Amino acid sequence: MTLKRFVSVVCAAGAAASLACSKSTPTPVSPSVAVESGAAAGPDGSTLKVSAPTPVSPVNSQQTEGSVVLTATKSQAKFADFPLSYEFEVHNTSNQRVYSSGVTGGAGSGNNVSHTVGGALEFDQPHTWRVRAAYQGSVGPWSSAASFRTPAGGYLRGTELFDPLTNGRTVGTMVGPTQFVPGQGIKLLAHEGRVTYQLEATLTEGEFSAMVTGIDEGSPGDKTKVLTMQEGHGDPTPNDYRFTLEKRGASYQTPGAVTFRIITGDSREESSINDGTRIAINFSDERWYFWKMSWRTGFAAVEVREDSPTGRIIYAQSRTTNGHPYRPTPHVIHLGQPVGRGGSDDASIPGAIYKNIWVSSRPRPNFPG
Repeated sequence: MTLKRFVSVVCAAGAAASLACSKSTPTPVSPSVAVESGAAAGPDGSTLKVSAPTPVSPVNSQQTEGSVVLTATKSQAKFADFPLSYEFEVHNTSNQRVYSSGVTGGAGSGNNVSHTVGGALEFDQPHTWRVRAAYQGSVGPWSSAASFRTPAGGYLRGTELFDPLTNGRTVGTMVGPTQFVPGQGIKLLAHEGRVTYQLEATLTEGEFSAMVTGIDEGSPGDKTKVLTMQEGHGDPTPNDYRFTLEKRGASYQTPGAVTFRIITGDSREESSINDGTRIAINFSDERWYFWKMSWRTGFAAVEVREDSPTGRIIYAQSRTTNGHPYRPTPHVIHLGQPVGRGGSDDASIPGAIYKNIWVSSRPRPNFPG
């Protein structure tokens, strides 16, 4: 009798424990539950249990301006909240993938995620794009494809300027003898030829860069200018906010020498005038060169590279501007330079061909060509 009573008590206790366990709080769902193991979760190869994003812009063949920014709604996890990354793709009309972001965190707030295309897309052409979520090597379903058209090429907006010049037109003003060269850019045919732009506001910190060919140490001229910035119009030589990037011509004592001058506030005040080191360089008039001038308060720099913005550096010099800001009003920019006090031999370089002009406080994007 005692033994039976003991067994009954143990069984009751076990049942109570089992019942207590069955009423315990469930373990929170782990993100791993959203990852499909083994076979693919869907016919599109997705292995992550999330919804497909929905393209927001650009859509319906919209033509973009400036940088191409892709925006979509964020994916929603089906079983748990966890941080998602995203992958964006762009395809051309042949359905060939011409850009992939790789897995990226994506920018944006609220319910949307955005990504700025960092690669070079052909101008003024139809494209499609799509996006999907990713988490620790697993990927969700692709969004539907959205159509858009790439920028026609060339804009001047606020303190930002982009002018490809390879499309036979310019957003600037052509002055003097100039000519478009198909597929290459715009050619300055004489010292008096130039292209001029006026920014809508003063750019106090940024860069002015261009690809240039058709110049060497045998190019005509003396203290000729590749790129010029100034305050307003007129003679740039005594301008209070002159910034010139120079390649000396055949008439100079050291042809091919590169240097620069920046004036920050008063061309009569020595502390406002700063010159770069003059270095002789052997150029080829058949080769493209990347020319870049950059500035911020108290600092200016110039860089020249062979072949591309990532090519071998052949000139790199910087100067302090003694704490002075660079703030021309209005802010005027030239490919080449207007004829000034020094005469035409100190102006533009005859034969120079320019393309892919960039002025901005933002880093220079990758451009076609």
